[in-house]
Amino acid sequence: MRSLRPELLQWYGLFGAALAWTGQLVVGFGVAYADCAAASSRWGLDVVTWEVVLMVVGGTFAVVAEAAAINVLLATRPVHYEDPPPDGRRHFFAFGAALGNLLFIVAILLGGIGAISNATCRPA
Repeated sequence: MRSLRPELLQWYGLFGAALAWTGQLVVGFGVAYADCAAASSRWGLDVVTWEVVLMVVGGTFAVVAEAAAINVLLATRPVHYEDPPPDGRRHFFAFGAALGNLLFIVAILLGGIGAISNATCRPA
């Protein structure tokens, strides 16, 4: 089995969780909006099911991005982030991604839990 290129792991580790969180927010908003709109009320959308699926899928992509960042971080352990590219850059990005992905994982979980527990279609 061939291992993935370090650059692909680096970039997925850096942006994977952020894109998963963005996708969860955009699709979740669309589902909640469609549930409340009069034209789409007959579609029979179950917002809770959609939000649970979005939370699980987004969380999975974010955890895989965290694993990719940690993989690159461990591969570049002897390198300092001020070393010349590409290894210094990989180490720097992987360290930042490993920390940032934890925040995105928590944001995905909190967003999903909040969307599940919220009652939709209430007038302001």
